[in-house]
Amino acid sequence: MHTMVKGANVSLAALSEHTGSVIVSLGWTSQGGDGDADVCVLLVDADGKVRGDDDFYFYNNPVAPDGSVHLLGKTAGTEGSEDRIGFDLTALPAAVDRIVVAASRDGAAGFDELDDLRVTLSDAAGDRLLRFAPEGTEAVSALVFGELYRRGTDWKFRAVGQGYASGLAGLATDFGVDIEDDAVDAVDAASADEDGGTGTAAAGEGNLPDTGGAEPAPVDAPVTSPGSEQPSAAVPAAPSVPAPRGGPPPAGEEPAARPRRPRTAKKKITLPRISRKSLAENESWKDARLFPVSALRSDRERENRATSVLLSVMAQVPEFGRRLIAGFGAPAGRMETFTEVSLPHGDTPRRPDGVIRVERAGKLWTALVETKTNGNDLKAEQVQAYMDIAARRGYEAVITLSNDVALEGTPLLDVRVDGRRKHKVALWHLPWAEVTYQAQTLIRHEGVGNPAHAWLLQELLHYLQHDNSGCHGFQNMGASWVPVRNGIEDETLSQGDPRALEVVESWERLIRQVCLGLGGELGLRVLPVQRARRGGDHGVRRARSADQLCAEGRLHADIKIENGPGVLAITADLRTGKLRTSVEIPAPEQGYPLTWAKRLIRRLAEAPADLHIETLVEGEGGGPRGTLERLRPEPADLLPRAAGTRITGFRLSLFKGMGSGRGNAESGFIRSVDDAVHRFHTSVVLHLDGPPARRSSPKETPGAA
Repeated sequence: MHTMVKGANVSLAALSEHTGSVIVSLGWTSQGGDGDADVCVLLVDADGKVRGDDDFYFYNNPVAPDGSVHLLGKTAGTEGSEDRIGFDLTALPAAVDRIVVAASRDGAAGFDELDDLRVTLSDAAGDRLLRFAPEGTEAVSALVFGELYRRGTDWKFRAVGQGYASGLAGLATDFGVDIEDDAVDAVDAASADEDGGTGTAAAGEGNLPDTGGAEPAPVDAPVTSPGSEQPSAAVPAAPSVPAPRGGPPPAGEEPAARPRRPRTAKKKITLPRISRKSLAENESWKDARLFPVSALRSDRERENRATSVLLSVMAQVPEFGRRLIAGFGAPAGRMETFTEVSLPHGDTPRRPDGVIRVERAGKLWTALVETKTNGNDLKAEQVQAYMDIAARRGYEAVITLSNDVALEGTPLLDVRVDGRRKHKVALWHLPWAEVTYQAQTLIRHEGVGNPAHAWLLQELLHYLQHDNSGCHGFQNMGASWVPVRNGIEDETLSQGDPRALEVVESWERLIRQVCLGLGGELGLRVLPVQRARRGGDHGVRRARSADQLCAEGRLHADIKIENGPGVLAITADLRTGKLRTSVEIPAPEQGYPLTWAKRLIRRLAEAPADLHIETLVEGEGGGPRGTLERLRPEPADLLPRAAGTRITGFRLSLFKGMGSGRGNAESGFIRSVDDAVHRFHTSVVLHLDGPPARRSSPKETPGAA
């Protein structure tokens, strides 16, 4: 992998032969696990400006109509959770000269609060080609990580690392995007007057590293990157300040029509729950379904039906099919899917469960599909054969589907890739929980314009969630679960036992699936939080967790819900058989402690009576605690008795007995964890205040994003 420094550039063709479509990944970490940023993309012409506001892609405009840009959202990468963006470089119009890849933070948050800033680029085969780690970001709230730009018929990547103290508004405006919000027009005008219309780029951020003793370029001047053919526009000149939009038109002039402008506020969609009266004579009648599941009798039937159902919906609902395979390097184009496929392989032909083919500009992208349902595991030798077939036939990928969830930084299968072959084949895994999550997000939260497409997705969801489909997600903690629990109870489990490591790996898979399930229901990003520094050895981290399990008898995980009030912690105590779900909320910056306590109790009016509340205080020792039932009449009992004790926050916890079985039955451990998380979120977390809401425009104050 090619490592880059600020200002350097490299030709993509020199790194790989498969760069017609690429994936750019942005990543970062934070000490508390709750730091995040939003990615954005700008398509600019030779003058360094967007052709129109539609060339600005962000959370409210994530996909280009021609498929050239697709914000794929967060996913687990080799260095932790990353925001990925898919680019089909062959689909970009000739007028697009550069692609600017950036990210921004909310409010007064800056990139100096995040660690391990990085941008990587992967080719269509999934191989990482380059990496750039911006440094010295200071207190900037928007950051250009890098840019892709044309040189003749080739594409090159430049490592930029340019910060903006004025946030997303300053960055977007510099590239010609018009940011609109009627509610803050007066604030925008006042901010422009105070700033004097200058100073969008952070001071000092426009200078590139020393290149042989040359004088550094001034902030407002074009920056020439080492080895580049022409000056870069990575640091545009400060824009002029337009007249306030809210004022009356000059005398004698008609009011001009207000142009459509991109709105940078995330839209909150609340789906109505409408009860529809049934026309059935009695309750035993079942609705007719497009994909019936009652007749399925064997695992082979389930695999065939699940493959055919999924692939057919992918082909008929392009937005859904594109969402599933864009992260695998597939271009945007006409998709066809096939089952009952036979391909030659030695003396015995192989029959993969399906094939996906996408046509774009006369070129084909092809992937073989291997499917497993219920608790059936993928077989390495079978997938290896498909990898060999795909390499010989020039296919781009092999996609596996099963209920298993891949671990971060660890391949699901040990499959050998022949490095001597010129054509590379990428191996991707798609858990059924991810398929369900994407379908839920699209149909229930983002919306589908075509009624027929919406109906097909609803039928697919019903099929996937039916008990007989076999597509239920991770359902078994493994053979080591019961021996490890017994060893903890009788204190015979010693550190270094490989069975403890297997349980830790199963726990990590379970937490990832819980995040997918909760995220699909909420329409929000829900991700596991890794407290350790990213980029480390995942095997070492899991071995440390296994030793901790042997010593303390507890499994622990943290998950972060987008716009949530704090990190949701899950602890399974195998010694007591109890599950604890909790969240810590910080104390308000202003007001009186008694007011905080009363307000908290009022917000928890619908919460369970057995909810435990603990006051967090500064220094050693804990604060007062009690159940909600006891504290409701006397909120003052939450206040420390010692004078001068500073309250830092409150911890809310629910306790629940955990299942003893290793599976997903009613009495199983997996079901108990899933139920505990959903109960805690719906009965407690939803009633709490989240972080400050975003304004409808990022142009609030200097430094806001």
